[in-house]
Amino acid sequence: MTLATGTRLGPYEILAPLGAGGMGEVYKAKDTRLGRDVAVKVLPSHLADSPDLKARLEREARAIAALSHPHICAIHDVGSQDGIEYLVMELLEGQTLADRLDKGALPLSQLLPIGIEMAGALDAAHRHGIIHRDLKPDNVMLTKSGVKLLDFGLAKMAVAERAPSDVSSLPTELFPSRPLTEKGTVMGTFQYMAPEQLEGKQADARTDIFALGCVLYEMATGKKAFTGANQASLVTAIMSKDPEPISSIQPMTPPALDRVVKTCLAKDPEERWHSARDVASELRWIAEGGSQAGVPVPLVSRRKSRERITVAVAAAGLLMAALFAVLLFRERRETPNLHPIHALISVPEQASFPIVAVPELSPDGKTLVWSGSDAGSLPTTSPLWVRSLASDDAHPLAGTDGAMYAFWAPDSRSIGFFTDRKLKRVDLAGGAPVTLCDILDLGRGGSWSREGVIIFSGARAGPLFRVSSAGGSPEPLTKLDAVRGDTTHRWPQFLPDGRHFLYLASPNVSEKRAVFVASLDGHENRPLALAPDLTLPGSEAGHPSRTEAIANAAYASGQILFVQKSTLYARPFDAAKAQITGPATVVAENVGSGFTVIRSMFSVSQNGELVFVAEPSFFDSRVEWIDREGKRSPALPEKSIYSSPSLSSNGKQLAISIENPRTHQTDIWTIDLTGAVRTRLTFGPGNSQSPIWSPDATRIAYAATRSKVGLFEKASSGVGLRSC
Repeated sequence: MTLATGTRLGPYEILAPLGAGGMGEVYKAKDTRLGRDVAVKVLPSHLADSPDLKARLEREARAIAALSHPHICAIHDVGSQDGIEYLVMELLEGQTLADRLDKGALPLSQLLPIGIEMAGALDAAHRHGIIHRDLKPDNVMLTKSGVKLLDFGLAKMAVAERAPSDVSSLPTELFPSRPLTEKGTVMGTFQYMAPEQLEGKQADARTDIFALGCVLYEMATGKKAFTGANQASLVTAIMSKDPEPISSIQPMTPPALDRVVKTCLAKDPEERWHSARDVASELRWIAEGGSQAGVPVPLVSRRKSRERITVAVAAAGLLMAALFAVLLFRERRETPNLHPIHALISVPEQASFPIVAVPELSPDGKTLVWSGSDAGSLPTTSPLWVRSLASDDAHPLAGTDGAMYAFWAPDSRSIGFFTDRKLKRVDLAGGAPVTLCDILDLGRGGSWSREGVIIFSGARAGPLFRVSSAGGSPEPLTKLDAVRGDTTHRWPQFLPDGRHFLYLASPNVSEKRAVFVASLDGHENRPLALAPDLTLPGSEAGHPSRTEAIANAAYASGQILFVQKSTLYARPFDAAKAQITGPATVVAENVGSGFTVIRSMFSVSQNGELVFVAEPSFFDSRVEWIDREGKRSPALPEKSIYSSPSLSSNGKQLAISIENPRTHQTDIWTIDLTGAVRTRLTFGPGNSQSPIWSPDATRIAYAATRSKVGLFEKASSGVGLRSC
């Protein structure tokens, strides 16, 4: 049936054909009563005499009429004339998602809004008891006002017609130019059908969620989730195979999106998202968190793969890498017995992972907790995230917004953390966090003994304090050594006896930093010579820095662990006597450090498991420019030690810190992005970091360590240095 221009169906005058599918023809028409253009859908001539298909058209009308949603195509009328059954809908201008996908995958900036709107439309349908059952790119229209979901011809109301019991009646033509839904087949378009549809089982909302996952996958990759050379292989793929991970096809895709789609495509409906609203919420979470987290970061470890995992972190065009590893760390007389186990944990995109954050292992080695908050002074709303090593998903802890530097209770059931100038605790079993005491500004680590004593650093500068795990008034525990010039004590850790503890003492001069062992009663307080016998690259043997640790140390399984020059070492340690008893052994290379907080990025459990963050970000990295469509071009093609990128207001220049790998001196450089030309701005002495442009892009402010840390300002031309 092809309706000629000028044909009248009731008050609707046919103007032009718009398209045709296996179950209907669509025309542009004029509503002569209201003077508006509409879309008219009619049954094709070879199907017009089918009572079943007439009933299906009526069912589609009832389904759409029951819905009122901005992202579902509205129905205006239904009628019959001269044996022609027709449906009148709003006329949409735009293109189908299928047509858009002919051009390739969608960038994340387009994919997420479209996905959110599709999921929202499905949720509205499901809440009215309507299952679409034929969601596919052809049935998604992209308009100026957003997504419009089309074609509810297969929609299932409260009770659906009985589907075939097997797949013997599936269509013979599997791959037409556009997949069709044909008479006598299992209900739905083949490549987007859920396993339960192929088995002829009852469809429900989760069936649509599977199809939504197929569509999201195709949007993200430009490829169909399931393919096959013939009917049997396609059925096998849908029933038993998982599609290739999105991130392996599109490396810049957030792992959180991989997780959303993977959950949609679970073979068992019970393992999928329980509602389309859940999918919309997850996609919205990714969209809202993207501006903070940039490109997603995976953590470690499911203990299955022994392959190293490299992770990209993007910030203002700076690409950085982070690696986590879990090591089984057992005590041995001579050297620790290490069995590296590397695996991947996908961190939700909304769980931003700051450069200086450390995933803290619980004392029993079963659970990771990390903070989504940055270590700087800016406020944040990111909560703590917890992930059992025995499961696949991480989840936030309610009430921990803005939390930083979590530490575990000895029974692994509670967590202490710092937020809003307070020390708090929260139980994993549930319940609101409890405030234990006030702190001065930002916490810098805590430790919790079996006797219910918590020791902590409650400020950027100052000594350690102690407080009961039940709460109370904090009491000073250590005193700053004026002779050494100490300005801060931080990162405490109890030793097994619950009376002695380790902590880092740091003056302004980094070479004098040291790890001390002290006692709660104050009778003992002495430095540990952790590395007197180490000769490290870039320095001479016997240099004072050889005998000092540059950051925190930790004890586990008869070993004391510390980092020197990005290498993690272990030394046998008699915890009862608080004495080192043997030489150092290399545990891991390329271990990261949070320079601004003097914290090496590793954590160890009492049963000997270790998690560390490989030197991310700054080292062996390259500066790249990424536009809104995901196109990448080099700003500085050579690899170096980059950090703290800052883009000028006109978008033409980048200020960035670059470390000299030989001298470890950090200076500010400016980069002309139009020509990839870099110019050195600072020349020491001391390190210069964290540049910020003036609004008019003529001056740069930055932090520098000279005789002390200070703020300085300089013209971008390199002249006119002054202290802020």
